[in-house]
Amino acid sequence: MNVPSLCPQLMNGPTMVKGFLFLPALKNHRLNMSRWLLLLAFLAITWQLYNIQVGRGTALAVQARQMNVEEVLLEEYARGQITDRSGIPLTGVYTANGVIVFPQLMEDLQQNSNTLAHILNVNPDLLTDKAIDGAYRLTAPLKTAQLHELQQANLPGVFWLPVTHRYGTNPLAAHVTGHLGKIDSHEQLKQLRLASGKHYDLGDWVGKTGLEFFYEAQLKGQQPKQLAYLAQDAQGRIISGPGLTVETARSDPSRRDVVTTIDYHVQQIVEEVMDAQVDSGAVVVMRAGSDEILALASRPGFNPAPRYMEEIINASAGDVFIDRNVSLFQPGSVFKVVLAAAALDTGLVDNNFKFYCAGSAAEPIHCWYEQGHGEITFQEAFAHSCNPSFVRLGEMLGADQIINYAAALGLAEQTIVGYPAKQSTRQNLSTIGSAFNLSNSSIGQGPVLVTPVQLAAMINTIASSGIYFTPRLVTGFSDEIKERSPITEYIEGPEPRRVLQPDTARQLQELMRLTTTEGAGKEADLPVWGSAGKTGSAEVAGEEDTVNAWFAGYTPADNPRYVIVVLAENGYSGGATAAPVFRAIAEKLLQL
Repeated sequence: MNVPSLCPQLMNGPTMVKGFLFLPALKNHRLNMSRWLLLLAFLAITWQLYNIQVGRGTALAVQARQMNVEEVLLEEYARGQITDRSGIPLTGVYTANGVIVFPQLMEDLQQNSNTLAHILNVNPDLLTDKAIDGAYRLTAPLKTAQLHELQQANLPGVFWLPVTHRYGTNPLAAHVTGHLGKIDSHEQLKQLRLASGKHYDLGDWVGKTGLEFFYEAQLKGQQPKQLAYLAQDAQGRIISGPGLTVETARSDPSRRDVVTTIDYHVQQIVEEVMDAQVDSGAVVVMRAGSDEILALASRPGFNPAPRYMEEIINASAGDVFIDRNVSLFQPGSVFKVVLAAAALDTGLVDNNFKFYCAGSAAEPIHCWYEQGHGEITFQEAFAHSCNPSFVRLGEMLGADQIINYAAALGLAEQTIVGYPAKQSTRQNLSTIGSAFNLSNSSIGQGPVLVTPVQLAAMINTIASSGIYFTPRLVTGFSDEIKERSPITEYIEGPEPRRVLQPDTARQLQELMRLTTTEGAGKEADLPVWGSAGKTGSAEVAGEEDTVNAWFAGYTPADNPRYVIVVLAENGYSGGATAAPVFRAIAEKLLQL
């Protein structure tokens, strides 16, 4: 049955019915606008909820918890650890009992604070001031007699609980790990919040140098893993029922550990030897045939614990914070490895090629051996580090060839995988080709500047049969979600690349072995295992009789395991000063 429309006019557009104007198109437009506005409102609410729950969820959860409890953190800093390759913290993390005070539980705050101050031998006003802000922790180590007195006094609100300290008495690789400092400006506070998306407050401890600085966003924790607390009501009064709660295994997914390639035991050996034999300098150890840096040590050193940092900074300790492993120095005769590699790889010379050395009469650069070596083969010139021979070899090669091989061996790039330290612009191999620079450059002086890490990578290339590995210091990150591997995120680095023919690398290995058995590096040789390397004695410009002594080599001589570079500032010569340090380190490493 067909039902006729009451208003057929509406089918064809707007019309007037009893004084009303019908506009279907306008009506649809308004409906669409309403739908979009509702959708936008829904998205805005969703984003806000996401921001609250995910972006600011952790910080808000901490604030909510703090409103319901009076708490004291039982860890010195809420941060992830900087560890060696096996997960051992390099800062020397340890746990020791400490004094935790809840003033709210004291019946007579002033009297109890005075008694506690007397036992701990501190100013009573200090404890009274701390009590104003609520519960607090005293970090100073206690003597046995003090502990006994505390136990006898049995003060209300005073507890003896385990506290995790970030810095032990002998932290390792301080220049690598870096140190902490407080946020002291609103600008820094803003930058940190933007960079990490995490919550910070003025006065928080953050990384200032080294890995603590580079990986602040990963290391920063948002929740304590260890704390002691008392429940309180909405008005801040302690609830007597639950009593003191101590948690030592809470979860904090926001913080991550930075896992380095360093081997704790190798680093420890290197630093012990340096403390005994090197006042100022650097040592790098790499695993031969890989990109892994096993140790980086720079002297003079420092203890990164904040209780020492203020004293060091106030004392204007000068260059104590300079990491000499990534600083530029003239390499002296170690640079002769580059010329030897270029000459052998291009077929310019062989081991029996003859040079002539006139000793102190040689021009433009005399030899350290005043009498002169006379007629000397290329092989002998390398082993005995004859300057006039390599000045002549530099002339034969030309600046371009030297520059090309130096770059191929890594002396033009300061990259260390996982360690984004600022690279110096003073390193410029092209200056080797400038007027009057070639002779000095051929013996590693003049404009030639390298870092100890770069030299380690160069020597590793020779030990690795001509394959160059970009040095690596950080493997990746570890967190609480650990399955088969402790590393949950790896930092990628460049692929290894061949830069020398295998036969060239073999010939260089033989030359470096001859240096330690018959040449200038005999003090670096080891019984049974053997070693190979090159000495260097770089005269410091503007400082008469001041020499930076080098030895760069590897051990064992066959099937190398460790590449070791030693820089001893203010030394006598590479053979006399740096080579014995190499031997002392190598002997201990090979006994591991």
